[in-house]
Amino acid sequence: MSDIARLAGVSPMTVSRVVNGDARVREATREKVEKVIRETGYVPDPAARILARAGGGRIGLLYANPSNAYLAEVLSGALEGARSVGLLLLIEPSRAGAPDEEREAVRRLAAGGAQGVIVPPPLGESDATLDAIAKTGMKAVVLAAPALRDGLISLRVDDYGAAHEMMRHLLDLGHRGVGFVEGRRDQSATPDRRHGAQVAVDAVTGATMWAEAGDFTYRSGFEAGQRLLARTPRPTAIFASNDDMAAGVLAAVHAAGLSTPGDISVAGFDDTYLAASVWPTLTTIRQPVAEMARAAAVILGRGGEEDGPVPHEFIARESTASPSD
Repeated sequence: MSDIARLAGVSPMTVSRVVNGDARVREATREKVEKVIRETGYVPDPAARILARAGGGRIGLLYANPSNAYLAEVLSGALEGARSVGLLLLIEPSRAGAPDEEREAVRRLAAGGAQGVIVPPPLGESDATLDAIAKTGMKAVVLAAPALRDGLISLRVDDYGAAHEMMRHLLDLGHRGVGFVEGRRDQSATPDRRHGAQVAVDAVTGATMWAEAGDFTYRSGFEAGQRLLARTPRPTAIFASNDDMAAGVLAAVHAAGLSTPGDISVAGFDDTYLAASVWPTLTTIRQPVAEMARAAAVILGRGGEEDGPVPHEFIARESTASPSD
């Protein structure tokens, strides 16, 4: 607030009165202060002022991921990590694909006193979000995305290698016609996972992969599963690029009067709590989302440049088996 006062040529008390809508400010003065606020992107936040008086260090977490299961993993890890280094975690919703809202979310974190920010997908590959972070000078750790700007720290698994490993599992079981459900096209994990799966298929004589578009949501997995099951010949296994879509595929299999894994094997990616909650439980790739978020908070709190790659783990459960034919 003192910076706003200096730029506007008024006292901090006057800025406070403008922010709080006090009628005792002349119109010309109000307009001058509001112009500086707009130009600097300052966002007044009463909660942040309380935190500042308390003296606690702060980091921020942006979120715009449609998967509640993924978000739960990020939140639990980030909270644990922030607590371990004595920081307060500020959480700010954003909306991917809406640049003004993305920039506003970053501005609010900066106004709240965040010295660094954790950026989960898909925001870690958004120009609007990354440019806004750079403008504030906050240090940032992106999760499950490459470092697309100088100074960013990236924590991510080898999406290509993990998808290749899962597809090899299905092929080793004897599947030769496999469906693949892609994620969002604006995330680099999507082509990386598809490429890894396709390379594994191309190495096996007689194997074919059919890909359908999804967007990492349950509904998109259900609809992609329906399209794949309507094919002739029908795939004997379907690999979805995250657990939410894999759960949707399971529902499509059941809705078609088929069984998993008896008729159709289904595999996912992430190993969120959803993977062990659905029936049958999902064979999946464990991407340690909570541990990545925890590490990001610790990096921001203690400093360091310990970026990826992060090890993944293949998790075999009940949803995959050899084809029945």
